Amino acid sequence: MDRLLQNLKISVHDQLYVKDPESSDLGKRIVQNSILLVHKLGFDEFTFKKLGTAIGSNESSIYRYFENKHKLLLYLTNWYWGWMEYRLVFATAALQDPKEKLNRALTIVTQVIKEDSSFSHINEVLLSQIVISEYSKSYLTKEVDTENKEGYFYIYKQLVSRLREMIQNVNPDYPYAASLASTVIDGALHQHFLKDHFKSITDCNDTITPTEYFKHLVTTTLNA
Repeated sequence: MDRLLQNLKISVHDQLYVKDPESSDLGKRIVQNSILLVHKLGFDEFTFKKLGTAIGSNESSIYRYFENKHKLLLYLTNWYWGWMEYRLVFATAALQDPKEKLNRALTIVTQVIKEDSSFSHINEVLLSQIVISEYSKSYLTKEVDTENKEGYFYIYKQLVSRLREMIQNVNPDYPYAASLASTVIDGALHQHFLKDHFKSITDCNDTITPTEYFKHLVTTTLNA
């Protein structure tokens, strides 16, 4: 299993990059250091010039891989959702009971992320923190409808669809499965953010996790 995961490649929409960063050591260093730099500076302060300095290369070399920093953010968030999907699939594939499968899936999509040694150039812990803080900037744009038609958010929507199907398998009569699935996935990001920055408006804390909250929410909703 470990050998299988080491050979796994997360597929990202090929229009998000000029040259596949997974195809070279430089490309992997661009991805690796962009995660470190966006996490340190925030996406608004992040620039290709600063990234070039961090990797000891010309700014122009980064443009050979990514058209702009928006496309780079889309690449990173797409990679994250693709990684999340593969974790969900592997964690639930052998489970037969629909409730057990949904419960495991809820854990996967809402829990605190721990580093995965299968991808040495990707720090999943820092990337998850970037997604929590910056993901909305990838789609709260004037171009979102065009980018959606181009398939830039396909991986994210596929993850939501997988969770929706699991919800429907538990309660086929529940009429809002897609809304509940997207609420869980987006809401988990929001609750993690509130837990760290706006503690007074969430019940999640060091003892009550977003995972506990969303499991309670989904179970109560589907049993109503």
